[in-house]
Amino acid sequence: MQTTLDFNQRDLGHGASETILHPVVLVALLVVIVLLLWKPRKFLIIPFLLGIFLIPRGQQIFIAGGHFYLRLILILVGSIRLITGKFKIAGGFNGIDKVFICWVTYRVFAVTLTNWPNSNMEQLFFLLQSVCGYFLLRYLLQDEEDLLRAAKTLAITAAILGASMLYEHIFTINLFGTYLGGAPITPDIREGTARAQATFGHSILAGCFGATLLPLFILLWKRKSRTVAIIGIIGSSLMVFSTSSSTPLLAYIAGVLGILAWPVRRHMRFVRWGIVTAITALTIVMNAPVWFLIAHINVIGSSGGYDRAFLIDTCMRHIQDWWLIGTNQNGNWGYDMWDLSDQFVAEAEMGGIFTIVCFITIIVGCFSRLGKMRKLVEPQEQWLLWCLGSVMLANIFAFFGVAYWDQTQIWWFAFLAMISAVTFPTQSLSLEDAASTTPTSRFGQYQGSAKVRGWSQFSSNNKSAD
Repeated sequence: MQTTLDFNQRDLGHGASETILHPVVLVALLVVIVLLLWKPRKFLIIPFLLGIFLIPRGQQIFIAGGHFYLRLILILVGSIRLITGKFKIAGGFNGIDKVFICWVTYRVFAVTLTNWPNSNMEQLFFLLQSVCGYFLLRYLLQDEEDLLRAAKTLAITAAILGASMLYEHIFTINLFGTYLGGAPITPDIREGTARAQATFGHSILAGCFGATLLPLFILLWKRKSRTVAIIGIIGSSLMVFSTSSSTPLLAYIAGVLGILAWPVRRHMRFVRWGIVTAITALTIVMNAPVWFLIAHINVIGSSGGYDRAFLIDTCMRHIQDWWLIGTNQNGNWGYDMWDLSDQFVAEAEMGGIFTIVCFITIIVGCFSRLGKMRKLVEPQEQWLLWCLGSVMLANIFAFFGVAYWDQTQIWWFAFLAMISAVTFPTQSLSLEDAASTTPTSRFGQYQGSAKVRGWSQFSSNNKSAD
């Protein structure tokens, strides 16, 4: 029998029964650690992201029965800066931070309780990675300048991964797995086509990482970093293509559609209500629940759309089993029901209603902050916020086909930190305040609200601390 616990055991807290650490990776790890402890804050995001995404997921140090994956080590080392330095995050502790803490703590509590005593180690590691990783990224990403620096780093990362994955797709050889270890040497094959995964835990996760980055690279193009933008766009596209999977492709398309919706940005209320109306109408006229629309999506000829729809349907039919603290019996519900290949289903079955409500609240809160911030800035600055909204849309589409559990979790935390960094003036504003505030051309320079003017001083203090 396979259960929810197997989903957790894929990564933190479990793995090979010995250390997997290539000498080259060890040197890279030590270099990144030195940089994290020595370089000024504003430059730390570069080695941190490179280390997280270019070191194969399976590289680990095995000590006393514990599997210390290198990304957890990097997060813990980076957290030393938070303890020993001046810990400041943009806007202070905000609503998203609070809901995030509620989400991770209740999820850890629920999984630990339902799987006691078998899940202690992996839940401890998940808690450390989530809380320390999220607030480390909140510390590293303070403003628009940090966001753009991170986007450029991710563009280089996507280019390296995209080239490697194209090679893997064509020659069925994973260069990272072959020469470094910690990843499969040969990729999975579906209907004669290789599904590249590079350093990630699965090909779909690798493709979704590349797909959800695309709007950030389009942002770089608008910011006149066009060479880096082109490199990132090509790398992102290659990552999606090389996975031969529908979920990354749909997330990629969603990001593009989000960007193309820019001309209707002033009419989003009508768009939102139009979506709600369409879903309601489909619910009334369809013979099956509305989520079975996923079963009809097959963009590459070998899609698992029906499996995803059936997974959601099975989850909803067993709500009495998981609503309070999740369940570890989902593996008994039917064929492949142990595989939580949907982020929303994973949240429900691992932590119950409270966990999934917190997760959805984070998404809604991010959209709300982006929308309110757009009312505060000039049109030329609204583009950055719109691109971040498109990234969120791409992630939502990805969530319907996969649950993040490897490095992609760190990307999700980084993205949430980016939104907090460029929207924190909105947390002290009501919608009426936003409407009466005079837009200006740069973030952090607002007129008409005494509450907002304090942001500039806070930003200046942060920069002086760098």
